Amino acid sequence: MGQWIQLDTPHGAVAAWQADPPAAPKAGLVVIQEIFGANPHIRAVADGYAAEGYAVLAPAFFDPVERGVELDYGEAGFARGRELVNRLGLEAALDIVAAAAAQLRARLAPSDASPAPEAVGTVGYCWGGTVAMLSALKLGLPSVAYYGARDLPFLEDPALTAAPKAPVMFHFGELDTSIPPEAVEAHRRALPSMDVFTYPAGHAFNRDVDPKAYDKPSARLALARSLAFMAEHLR
Repeated sequence: MGQWIQLDTPHGAVAAWQADPPAAPKAGLVVIQEIFGANPHIRAVADGYAAEGYAVLAPAFFDPVERGVELDYGEAGFARGRELVNRLGLEAALDIVAAAAAQLRARLAPSDASPAPEAVGTVGYCWGGTVAMLSALKLGLPSVAYYGARDLPFLEDPALTAAPKAPVMFHFGELDTSIPPEAVEAHRRALPSMDVFTYPAGHAFNRDVDPKAYDKPSARLALARSLAFMAEHLR
């Protein structure tokens, strides 16, 4: 369903997996990777949202620091992924999100006018979950954030949380040792108007290629809620 394209960003050209729906798109969606790159799992996630009717871009976020990165889920992959996200930084990641959103808006625009910003949103996983949250709070893109473990410093910033620029939905695993219950509650306190859902699962419960992490019932329920959120906020 998808293909690689080149995305122009403030940090140079970035590869992006483009997945288009079988009919006219409902809206645009930026899929934000985990720390393992725009690997086959993330590309499959993008294809899945395209099948639901969205025009999707999944940028290869690490390209500004190292091109073509696709990591596995072993300890070496975790260590390398952490190194790369630190080298890239969140501000550069947001620049890439903004570039992808602009390209999607341009594709969705009618010939005689520009669409509203709400025509494009994001969904992100793990590190990408934090980037998705910031895409809502800073960039004004309605977003779905799966188990972002780097959220807490931003939740303590009232400049971001007092008047969020766009809605964000959160999904967390109740058995996720990297995001304890008190961290989940911090999201509810800081952003009381946002939906915060928990599931009887661990971290990365949506990663269906990883039997150690995947929890099918939780993933299906979270997806149903995410699609309902997108149907409401992306028009």
